[in-house]
Amino acid sequence: MATYSARVKKDIARWVEQGLIGVATADALSRDVEANERRSLSFGSILAILAAILFGAAILLIVAANWEGIPRLVRVGLLFALILAGYVGGAFLKLRQHEAFGEALWLVGAAAFGGSIALIGQMYHLAGDEAQAVLTWCLGTGLAAAALRSGPLTVAAAGLAAAWLFLTGFEIWRDSPIPHLFLAIAAALWLISYWTRSRAARHLILLSLIGYVALLAVRQDMVPVTAALAAVSAVLFALAVWLPVSTESVARIDGRLPVHGLIGFLVGMAMLQAEIADDLGPLVLAAAVTFAGAVAALVLGGRESRGLRWIAYLGFALELCFVYAAMLGTMLGTAGFLLAAGVILALLALVIIRVERRMNAAPQGVAV
Repeated sequence: MATYSARVKKDIARWVEQGLIGVATADALSRDVEANERRSLSFGSILAILAAILFGAAILLIVAANWEGIPRLVRVGLLFALILAGYVGGAFLKLRQHEAFGEALWLVGAAAFGGSIALIGQMYHLAGDEAQAVLTWCLGTGLAAAALRSGPLTVAAAGLAAAWLFLTGFEIWRDSPIPHLFLAIAAALWLISYWTRSRAARHLILLSLIGYVALLAVRQDMVPVTAALAAVSAVLFALAVWLPVSTESVARIDGRLPVHGLIGFLVGMAMLQAEIADDLGPLVLAAAVTFAGAVAALVLGGRESRGLRWIAYLGFALELCFVYAAMLGTMLGTAGFLLAAGVILALLALVIIRVERRMNAAPQGVAV
């Protein structure tokens, strides 16, 4: 699939051929697109990062396999040497303009830091559990990301924060407290992501926040929390569609904030319906709201985002399957609901088509 800059350059060439702009203007536009193009990871860079992760894991496994045969002082020195080699070596490669391999070595250093926490804790029988180790790993990786201004390290820290949230919040075998500290960690990583220019980290943080609210719903009161999640997500979607410049100035995720709003809405409505599945009246109302939300997302933002369209289609299909399963005992009621929903959607489609035709025909009827 062509990148944004490639598509814009094709449009610029077409505008020149049609005489809409001059050659000088086309050159200026092309230079501006190239200057502001976001550098994406190449396939070679991705392979380098994956190789670094595998390399770090292999080293830690080798150390762990021969752990008992290595003197304690040598163990600690080896672990710290591995961390130092990863970070210092990565900085050296970055200064030599080897961006991909520098980031890869930094990930090796972060992996070595995480493995060191576990191995040293085991060696000295330190108190704590896996969740605390992951939290320490997350904080250390976040500090390294800020100090080195590394996007991949920021993504790694966001992933570790999400893992800590899952390990802490979903411990069903004991009554663990809700990890509200995650909000502070997410806020800090969000600010760091501005500094490191990591859009991927912000995407991951937004998805993790949806998971945090879902955890609150499970632990506290399902209906009001999930309803609030759906409502806030719908408002966020509306703001992102109607005020794209203002919301993008905060989110900075290439205009994909509506996608996260739709995901939050669908998750909230799905959990709400799962809770009220035994009450037919509210269930039908919630299902109608979910269908309407998916259709509204397609109408308002589907034209600009292929990912949003697919999420809306998937949400619509899953909602349809849920309604069928929930009303399986009353086939007549299911048929009536689907018939009514189909009629409403057909009427809505007719209105939308007519409005779009008038909007498209309006510029042609204007006198020049």
